[in-house]
Amino acid sequence: MSENYDVVIAGAGPAGAQCARDLAQREYDVLVLEAEPEDGFPRQSNKSTAGTFAAMTGAFGVPDDVVMNYTDEVILESPHEHFVQKQPGAVLEFADFKRWLVAEGREHGAEYRFGARANNPIVEDDEVVGVQYAGDEEVYADIVVDATGPAAPLAKKLDVCNLERENQAVGIEWEMEGVDVDHPEFADLTDAMMLRLDHEYAPGGYSWIFHTGGDTAKVGLCYIQNKSYQQYGDTSKSIDDHLTHWLETDPRFADAERIADKQQHRGSAHIQMPDGLSTDSFMAIGDTVPTIDPLWGEGIHKCMESARAAAITADRCLMGSERDTSANAMATYDDLWHARVAPNMRTRLTMTQLLYLASNDRYDRLMNDLNAMDVETLSDANTGSIRSLSKLVHLDDVPLLARFAKQRLAE
Repeated sequence: MSENYDVVIAGAGPAGAQCARDLAQREYDVLVLEAEPEDGFPRQSNKSTAGTFAAMTGAFGVPDDVVMNYTDEVILESPHEHFVQKQPGAVLEFADFKRWLVAEGREHGAEYRFGARANNPIVEDDEVVGVQYAGDEEVYADIVVDATGPAAPLAKKLDVCNLERENQAVGIEWEMEGVDVDHPEFADLTDAMMLRLDHEYAPGGYSWIFHTGGDTAKVGLCYIQNKSYQQYGDTSKSIDDHLTHWLETDPRFADAERIADKQQHRGSAHIQMPDGLSTDSFMAIGDTVPTIDPLWGEGIHKCMESARAAAITADRCLMGSERDTSANAMATYDDLWHARVAPNMRTRLTMTQLLYLASNDRYDRLMNDLNAMDVETLSDANTGSIRSLSKLVHLDDVPLLARFAKQRLAE
């Protein structure tokens, strides 16, 4: 068994497995280290909704047999209003999706070692040369990729990214049956993905219902553990308590029950700008350095795009007889990440933070604003266009903006 590879990837989630898939297709020697045992993989999901749009399923060749339900709309709800966006999408069976990515990588020659948790980077002469895993096992590579999600053991020890827990989002999701997806008091959620902005249920965050066919749906919520959560929420309640409260008070769940043989999904992510993404012979991808679309989320697509950017970078650094994995060469990944994965990151992050700081009344007004906007303006706003974002701001938002500025200064 070889202990020297072109690329070693820590983590077999969507980002790690997609990066391995791309590099194996380019005929590089790739090893993926995954902490979970292979038997029953994946035992848990660190990604909640697994909802995505046609752009991702087409770009990455996602097959029909890992899709639970194809959807036609995305719906945003506030306490008293809603907005409907015509948007083809797909709700994935996330476990099947992850297994498919692993199988795809193996088919093209990627090697996987399960039960192999990455512990530390191996550094020689200030350069990353490999990974220590499963205790004291070692493996060496020209390039190391951290795709372990928020835990980020390699990135943290290399002082890359520098993400802080006070900006951490936490989430929980159940798969349920008996859900009334076409309740007369709400928008019709048949073949739709719905996100709800409502501090009663998800203080400083959002909740969701993703229709998976018939009377079944993925139901969950997440929030950011920040000042907005502390202002609107009850910090004595756990995230499980918040989900229970929603299920007990929303009439769409009056006859709903959790599907017994389905896993409960829990996850977390950092909501902030990373200080860095790469260094000599090293890149951090996926939820290790997550980004977010303020209105639509779609974190899986972002993970996959970051994986592809990392694969392109590795290919450029390793091709030819003179391999160059210096920090300067690896910075190609940073450029691709900011251009393709998270364009206008700072503006979009600010929009996300402002969104969760707003009141429930302001959420109702936002739905009315969105209903008055054309599709192009809305899409531009979601990508961070200042001109489009300005159409969502009103004069009486000044106190909210002042509160946000004060919060940022305090940070």
